[in-house]
Amino acid sequence: MLLPRLSTLGRPLAGWGRRSRRVGCLQSRGLSVTCDRRRAAGSGEGDAQPGVASDLVRYRDTVLLPRTDFPMKLSGQKLLERELEIQKGCGFAELYQWQRSRKAKKEFCLHDGPPYANGDPHVGHALNKILKDIRNRFEVLRGRQVHYVPGWDCHGLPIELKALGQEGARGLSPLQLRHKARVFAQEAVARQKAAFQRWGVMADWDCCYLTLDGPYQAAQLKLFQEMHSKGFIYQDFKPVFWSPSSRTALAEAELEYDPEHLSRSVYATFALSTPPPPLAGVDGVSVVVWTTQPWTIPANQAVCFMPKAQYSVVRRTDNSQLLLVASERVASMVALLSTELEHVCTITGSQLEGGVCRHPTIPDKEVKLLPANHVTMAKGTGLVHTAPAHGMDDYSVASHFDLPVECLVDEDGRFTEEAGPELQHLVVMTEGTDKVISMLQAGGALLKEEPCVHSYPCDWRTKQPVVIRPSRQWFVHTGALRDKAKEALQKVTFLPESARSSLLDLLDRRTYWCISRQRSWGVPVPVFYHRTTGAALITKHSVSHISKLFKETGSDCWWELPVEELLPQEVLTKSKAPGSPSDYVRGDDVLDIWFDSGASWAAVLEDSDSTADVYVEGKDQLGGWFQSSLLTSVAVRNKAPYRSLVVHGFAVSESGLKMSKSVGNVVDPDDVINGGKAGGAEAFGADVLRWWVAESNVFSEVQIGPAALSSARDNVNRLRNTVRFLLGNLQDFDPAVQAVEASQLRYIDQYLLHLLRDFSIKVTDAYSQFDAGRVVRLLQSFITRDLSSFYFSIVKDRLYCDPEDSLARRSCQTVLEEILDGVTRAAAPILPHLAEEVYLHAPGHPEGETLFRSGWIKSSSVWRRPGLEEAVEGASAIRDSFLSSVPGRNAGQYELILAIQPGLLFELMESLQEEQSSCSSQLVELMMSARVDLVGELPRDLPPGALLSHGSFLINLEGGVIREDSAYSVAAVPTAAARCPRCRRHTAPSAGCLCRRCQDVLAS
Repeated sequence: MLLPRLSTLGRPLAGWGRRSRRVGCLQSRGLSVTCDRRRAAGSGEGDAQPGVASDLVRYRDTVLLPRTDFPMKLSGQKLLERELEIQKGCGFAELYQWQRSRKAKKEFCLHDGPPYANGDPHVGHALNKILKDIRNRFEVLRGRQVHYVPGWDCHGLPIELKALGQEGARGLSPLQLRHKARVFAQEAVARQKAAFQRWGVMADWDCCYLTLDGPYQAAQLKLFQEMHSKGFIYQDFKPVFWSPSSRTALAEAELEYDPEHLSRSVYATFALSTPPPPLAGVDGVSVVVWTTQPWTIPANQAVCFMPKAQYSVVRRTDNSQLLLVASERVASMVALLSTELEHVCTITGSQLEGGVCRHPTIPDKEVKLLPANHVTMAKGTGLVHTAPAHGMDDYSVASHFDLPVECLVDEDGRFTEEAGPELQHLVVMTEGTDKVISMLQAGGALLKEEPCVHSYPCDWRTKQPVVIRPSRQWFVHTGALRDKAKEALQKVTFLPESARSSLLDLLDRRTYWCISRQRSWGVPVPVFYHRTTGAALITKHSVSHISKLFKETGSDCWWELPVEELLPQEVLTKSKAPGSPSDYVRGDDVLDIWFDSGASWAAVLEDSDSTADVYVEGKDQLGGWFQSSLLTSVAVRNKAPYRSLVVHGFAVSESGLKMSKSVGNVVDPDDVINGGKAGGAEAFGADVLRWWVAESNVFSEVQIGPAALSSARDNVNRLRNTVRFLLGNLQDFDPAVQAVEASQLRYIDQYLLHLLRDFSIKVTDAYSQFDAGRVVRLLQSFITRDLSSFYFSIVKDRLYCDPEDSLARRSCQTVLEEILDGVTRAAAPILPHLAEEVYLHAPGHPEGETLFRSGWIKSSSVWRRPGLEEAVEGASAIRDSFLSSVPGRNAGQYELILAIQPGLLFELMESLQEEQSSCSSQLVELMMSARVDLVGELPRDLPPGALLSHGSFLINLEGGVIREDSAYSVAAVPTAAARCPRCRRHTAPSAGCLCRRCQDVLAS
């Protein structure tokens, strides 16, 4: 039976059928009341009589209004001081170590991607670090042991350049340069660390990892050696992205692309000296190529074609020149040359094999026509100029056909002596290009020149264009790792899922990974070269010895110690290498910073099976740290170093623009917290900054500015006022002594526990999905809709005017305490300062206990009771129905006749009001009216002023097993009762008189 399960407040509700058959009527009610005769007998409620004010004064102290010393609002210096007090008093600095030392069934490992130690903290840091901290604090609250070690990437050219300043590296030894760079990086780390602590980020700040630390570098070299021994790291002479401005090789992840780069593109002709067999009878044919980099033509070794494509020989009508181009590019050539092209003949690409061309700038040099898969028809002529030294695809063709790889460009981006006297010393991207075009024109090989705006790679540090040139470097064999990496990623969860395809695409595009750099500031490549043969020496014995030295003394020893100590004879002997230590020299290169950070899983996660639950970084790391970590991990153990990846967007201005100091739209997180340095700007504090992160859609670009921060502040203050209301109404409540058993709670109170449980489940799920934005929306909805607009407005009368220790009031306080606890814990990962401040004021906690050491939201399955939701929501639906017909929507001035035919809805309403007529039942409280008569049908003799409304409510119980659509009618009749001067409900017999409830309270 449904009703016995619903009935928790008194007798079994078995007599509803008899009572529901009555016809409703308005009864006269005899009340024993006390009247205040000082008020004029005929005065209305709105009269401004002296007695009204005196009533307010007289009864004010008898009403249990909220009282708390919890501040309504904190701002300015008081806010900043309070946050720092909370951090110190509530043990923010000790929380991480405390949770690591406690026993826990599960560990949660969030591996920190190392930010670059090259400057002050910025809003990108805030977005990333706070997003991580929100999840970490949530995991601590729900009882897991969190593994989170903050780290910093301390090497690389940006740090080196900033450390040297205007002085540059001239006259500095490698050790002097490294000292300057180290000091600069450590100072940047200190500034960033202080900011992260001020933001409330939980960690052991005395135990961080830096890529400049010896133990870290020792682990990195061990990983290097393992990859080298398996053949995944090798040395080769091949084309790499080279930065003339930095004088070093770069990896793909170190490039930025300028979409507005302007190049001088040319269409050049290569005259056929030996035509392919199908063209043997056609004299004077020239192959046409197109390139945006004319400076590479002197290094040309071949012209490539697409074997399955069609190629045509055409004759210009303006000068009879014979040209060979792809058939589908003929129309574009007509437009380009502004002349008609007459068709001579057509052949397939494969028939071009055997053809030989004369080089357009080097007399007596010939180049072959060769098939290649990278040729496309999207642009150009369908025939590709191939310079193996200056293109990745070109190099592949050279490797396949054994073509020479001649580099004509030096480390400064200038032509070498091998390029010839006309070109030697010219900067290839500027004056060198001009000269090559002049040479083409002089030789009659320049068909057309035109400007070309296109995307071009630049050095991410100097913002200057790079070139592709061959160099002897160390590489990771990504081709051998690609399939393994893709297989490993199948077991990784991506958030958002769209990031998976982006990472896979970047893996496919990465032909190889150059990991050596021609600098001094970094981790040395642990290689020795034989003085005579130049052979490289890397063995597990040599690397193990270097690793031990680095761990003990740091990597400066690579430059400090003689080679005899870096490569002792015993190590040389174990390595089975010829000669003595004096026969070898140490290498000059350092490792790519992406290899530095990509080794962090091996150096930091030893306590977590070297596999993190999650990596959380910006979308730029799909081609950076996410990928380098994946490749290194797959190389040595065939699995990813992470179980899931969370990829967030970038912080941008409120107009969606990238932040730039020159534009003046940079937001400094220190200014956000402490106010602008120039004065006048508001100090928002750390919690507002954290709220901004939480409420943002972090999976797209995240906007920040005055409007966004002001909105965040207002939202935090609304939450603050809500918990202040809760605290104020719990000032006389001790949950350990005065809490009411769940079975004795009023239905609406039970219903709020049911909503609180549902809220806590959804919040838990949102935090688990890294969706702090959904947590914010759930909080706001619960506070605004379920609490402020619904529950608080209904129970204020009971809280303020019922007897202090009455069951009904304690029932409400029991639930308010649960709500306060649940809302505070739900907000705590986002607003740790506010949450701990609330916890200090909340009742029932042991002295000295802090919120983050006391667990997650505590909800019970008992809070979800069959029929409870339908009873309260049914009554609420009926109230909303009749309120729409009530002027001013003031239900308190009306008595209701609620008519429902026998059935489930009547039974549910009867559980809220046992008597047929009442002015104090739970149903009356829910309706917020003066009185409710619950009947089976409306009386025929309704008063003339009655307002009628009708509707129906669908009841769905037991998962749909019990369904009933019940109709109801409501007659709202203006009450004849007067307004009680104490509780202000319309339940007094006459003006100036107390209602029965208030009379009893004052008499007790």
